[in-house]
Amino acid sequence: MGIVVLVDVVAGPSIGFLPMMALGPAFAGLIGNVRRSVVIGCLALALSLMLSIFNSQVDDRRGYTTLISVAGVAVAGVAATAMRKRREAELASVRSIAEAAQRVLLRPVPRGAGQLRAAVSYTSAMADARIGGDLYEMVTSPTGVRVIVGDVQGKGLEAVETAAVVVGAFREAAYDEPDLMAVGKRLERALARHLLGEKFVTAVLAEVRERDGATLLNFGHPAPLMIRPDGSVHYAEPPERALPLGLDFEDAPAPQPHVVEFVPGDQILFYTDGVSEARDRANRFYPLHERGDLLKDPDPDSALAAVRHDLADHVGAPPHDDAAMLLLRYREG
Repeated sequence: MGIVVLVDVVAGPSIGFLPMMALGPAFAGLIGNVRRSVVIGCLALALSLMLSIFNSQVDDRRGYTTLISVAGVAVAGVAATAMRKRREAELASVRSIAEAAQRVLLRPVPRGAGQLRAAVSYTSAMADARIGGDLYEMVTSPTGVRVIVGDVQGKGLEAVETAAVVVGAFREAAYDEPDLMAVGKRLERALARHLLGEKFVTAVLAEVRERDGATLLNFGHPAPLMIRPDGSVHYAEPPERALPLGLDFEDAPAPQPHVVEFVPGDQILFYTDGVSEARDRANRFYPLHERGDLLKDPDPDSALAAVRHDLADHVGAPPHDDAAMLLLRYREG
């Protein structure tokens, strides 16, 4: 608007620059509140009137047209600002509801249980939401600490609903059932009542008892990453691949529990395929097994944050899939 005034005063009315005064109210609707848009619209109209008088165009048809155009754009800018602010408020309300739902579905895991320390990281693929189809939970049961990390097939609200079914069933079964096989059967029954068609959920269950190692039960999920105190890293692969939850075919091999060494100083990183299958611009997978050094931070939350930031740098773009990680650390002493 200042440039329009300067050009009109210096170059004179012959250049016909005055109608561009409407750009001020037009851009005002993009940012700020309604009051700011009203002030800018009134200022543009006042400047247009002053320049019309200065250029002796008040009684001219072109002067009237300019004033009407600026006034119309100013009114439209105020209306657009009001609509934008209303939609921003609606979006904020929806996001707050989504965050509340996430706190119910994916509540924070306990930071510690005996000699165990835990940390979680969750990144949603949806830009305006913080919840998706990945799931995790950690329960302290009478037999030890039990953990689940899973990934629901598909995205959107349907995936969130399925994740809620799995997490809810796990919270009950993890405390009541005597072993992981019984917990897995409870999850299968819960999903059989909920899933339609050939939907499924990949998941890995774990039970940690002090001085007894960690027992894993893998339902078609990426194998957890074991990190030893000396820096060595390997995947805790199951003895035989099994189908995900929800695909309970009679002739399919059932998952078998297997025990891995888990002693003070060790770490287990559970994750979903949003981490292991993240690709960079050259279509290369994220080399998670090469990032064991990022987990040396004494604070498990900071260690996971380092992996999350490194993963974002590797992808170099908004994530295409949800990515969840749960780090379980066996403290020494």
